[in-house]
Parts: sequence; structure tokens; C-alpha cells
Amino acid sequence: MDFNLIGLIRAAILNGTPLLYGTSGEILTQKSGNMNLGVEGLMFMGGAFGLCGAFVYDTMAGDAALGAVAVVIAFLCAFLAGVVGALIFSFLTVTLRANQNVTGLALTIFGTGVGQFVGELMRIRVGGNVSISNGLKGAFSGSIFPEFMQNIPVIGPLLFNYNVFVYIGVIIVLVMYWFMNKTRKGLYLRAVGESPATADAAGISVTRYRYIATCIGGGISALGGMVHTMTIAGCVWNHNALAGEGWVAVALVIFCLWKPLNSLWGSMLFGGLLILYLRLPIPFLPTQIYKIVPYIATAVVLVIVSMRQRKEDQPPAGLGLNYFREER
Repeated sequence: MDFNLIGLIRAAILNGTPLLYGTSGEILTQKSGNMNLGVEGLMFMGGAFGLCGAFVYDTMAGDAALGAVAVVIAFLCAFLAGVVGALIFSFLTVTLRANQNVTGLALTIFGTGVGQFVGELMRIRVGGNVSISNGLKGAFSGSIFPEFMQNIPVIGPLLFNYNVFVYIGVIIVLVMYWFMNKTRKGLYLRAVGESPATADAAGISVTRYRYIATCIGGGISALGGMVHTMTIAGCVWNHNALAGEGWVAVALVIFCLWKPLNSLWGSMLFGGLLILYLRLPIPFLPTQIYKIVPYIATAVVLVIVSMRQRKEDQPPAGLGLNYFREER
């Protein structure tokens, strides 16, 4: 079996892009102190509503449908679905002060159910598989660069031969890094995650920052589900296509040490590990064991981080803890 390194790198980036969205969105959420374990549900909602938006537009516009418009509609529908899901989580945990871990698990069940319902409803309406027309599929999976740039030896396939969501994901991460580390608002956000009582005493609204960060982070995470459905799954709804993606994203947050820039290479690494059994099979290693390699890597990172005891590698001190102002 021939081993194609460039092909493996490209596959790792394409398969890691949904994880990049899920991970970066959850990093933003956790930096505010909210532990949202409902990423799996948010990604299901994003995948279902993103496809639904593009499908409805394709059906209504017919031959006049434009690929760029379909991409924008799918993007907005998925993002808004994630925001709504994260808003429910925020209301329960920030306003009502419900347990964050239990609420996150409930959101996973709720979001998965909503996504499955929307997908099944579309399937019943069309009487078969739910998919958009071939004319629009290229807008989701095709490269945004000219063909001559894609054909540059080595550089072309590695840099210029991806769908638009790969580059948008990179931009989101860079903007997130700049916001968190170079702006006053980003400093306030990190302060809320580290010590909400101190931030509150300094006049920073803990409630506002946690709501905004969680909702935007949830919207970004939901985009990962849409990207997976519209690129890897070929714009076809599959009930089981997203199973496990959200949990991998949560593990990747820990692996990346809650640092946005780390999610760039971390998502590519995990994306490669998730499909490595297809590209480089080991005869004596069962596929099921091969697939848990990312989680083993996360456990190893946790052990190393715990041994090093470096402050910058630790999660926000207030992560997962509800803030009770009267106890300040």
C-alpha cells in the first residue's frame, strides 16, 4: 500500500476542520468559566439546521440558486441554532445556577434529539435522502482559489486546495487569540473565568460576559456540525454522521490547554488520528483500538500538565463553578 504524506495531511486538515470549530467555540465558552459539555448536541443542531437552510433555499430557488448564497444561509442557520442552544444552557446555569455538568449533558441529549428530529422531518417531507443539488455541493466542498494556484507542486495541495470553511476557521481562531490576549474586553473575559468575585468587585458584569461568551462559543461550535455535514458527509443528512464529534472536541480543548492557537494544529492532529486507520492500517491492531488514540493522547497530556503544575497550562480557576454574588 502506497503512503501519500500530502494526501494524509490534506485529509487530516479537512477532517479536523469540524473539530476546529467545535474546539475553538468551547475554548471561548470555558474561558468565561462555563463548562458546556453539550458540544455534541450543538453540533447536531448546527448540522441539521445548516443543511435544512441550504435545502430549503435550493428547493425554493431551483435553477436560480447560487452557491455563495447557499453557503451563507447554511452558515447563519447553523450559527443561530448553536446560539439558541447555548442561550438555554446560559439561562439554566448563569441565571438559575443549575449544575453545569448536568446541564451540559442534558443539552447533548436535547440537541441531538432536535437535530435528529429536523433531519427526519426533512427526510419524510422529501420521501428519501435529504440532499442539495449537485450544482450547490461544489460551493461547500470546492476550493475558493483559482485552479493554477491549486496546481502548484506541493504548495498548491497543502495551502490552496480546501473549502472556504477551513480558512474561515483559521480566521476565527486568530481573531479569538487577538481578542483574548490583546484587548481589554478579552482581559475582562479571562478575569471572569479565573475569579468571578474579583471581576465583579472591579465592576465587570459576570453575567453579561458569561452569556455572551457562551452564546457566541455555542454558535461557533454548531458551525462544526454544519461543516461536517456539508463537506465530509457530502451535503447529505445522516443520523450517525456526527456521533462522537462533539466529545472529541471537548477532549481537544483539554489537549490544547485552553489556548486558541493550539487548536489549529491540535484539530489537524486529531483529524489525522481519526482517519489514520483508513490511510495507514496496522494488521494486528483492531480498528476500535485505533480510534481511541486521540483520547489516549489527551489523557497523556493531562498527566504531563498535572506533573508540570504550570499556571498558564491550567484551566480557568472558576471553570464549572456557578457564581453566587451574595457569597462574595
